[in-house]
Amino acid sequence: MAIREILKMGDPRLLKVAEPVQAFDTPELHALIQDLKDTMAHAQGAGLAAPQIGVDLSVVIFGFGRSQRYPDAPPVPETVLINPIITPLSDEEENGWEGCLSVPGLRGVVPRFARIRYQGFDQLGQPIDREAEGFHARVVQHECDHLIGKLYPMRVRDFRQFGYTSVLFPELEALQED
Repeated sequence: MAIREILKMGDPRLLKVAEPVQAFDTPELHALIQDLKDTMAHAQGAGLAAPQIGVDLSVVIFGFGRSQRYPDAPPVPETVLINPIITPLSDEEENGWEGCLSVPGLRGVVPRFARIRYQGFDQLGQPIDREAEGFHARVVQHECDHLIGKLYPMRVRDFRQFGYTSVLFPELEALQED
């Protein structure tokens, strides 16, 4: 449908808590999801949340077979997740590098729960209930953070591991935007 502008860190709309979706399988919801998919593909992202394109709804998409932004990452199932709930399956955390389309040009090490259960709905209102670990769990947590007004730099604990992608990962410099 359309490639939308991705809001950047500093825009107050990224700090709001998103509203839950009330109606599923509507033309408006399908159009939003197509815009998210088109925008994410254009930006070569691993995921995208509706607030990142200025839509105040609890909708995220994520997944890929292979990611140019994260070339060493295993595949993550392509998913539309609406009104998500995340439950950690243990207290164990893993540190990992993250970037964000709303925080272009930077990466940082962020702690995330190693194993999670995520629940919600797809665009038709069908329930989703999955367990995830590793990078899959990281992507889900990162995208769902956007729904509660959090950007990954807010979760960085050691700012010695936060900086410009071009400095930290020069091999990824060819990317259009991080």
